[in-house]
Amino acid sequence: MNKVALTFVAATFLAAGSYARAQGVPKGDAEAAKGKITMCIGCHGVVGYQTAFPQVYHVPMIAGQSPDYLAKALQAYRVGDRSHPSMSAVARSLSDQDVADLAAYYGKAR
Repeated sequence: MNKVALTFVAATFLAAGSYARAQGVPKGDAEAAKGKITMCIGCHGVVGYQTAFPQVYHVPMIAGQSPDYLAKALQAYRVGDRSHPSMSAVARSLSDQDVADLAAYYGKAR
């Protein structure tokens, strides 16, 4: 990706974060997420895991990522700005509170 595209992506995420804060996005509760992580650990909790659908895809470890990044990624999958069949389906099943809780949990996890 070139510098112009990267700058655009960064600005979009910053603007989305500012908008979300202004709209009163729920505060994440890492403790509440413990009952919600089963859908994540099957892929994101396995070191070196790869999917084979729709193509070979190396699944990233998400523990320790920035909570803002994780929430924005899930929101992008939910609305179709990011595309992966499994992640899009999971993200569409999550409420705003679920997204905030999962982001808080994985942001603290190491």
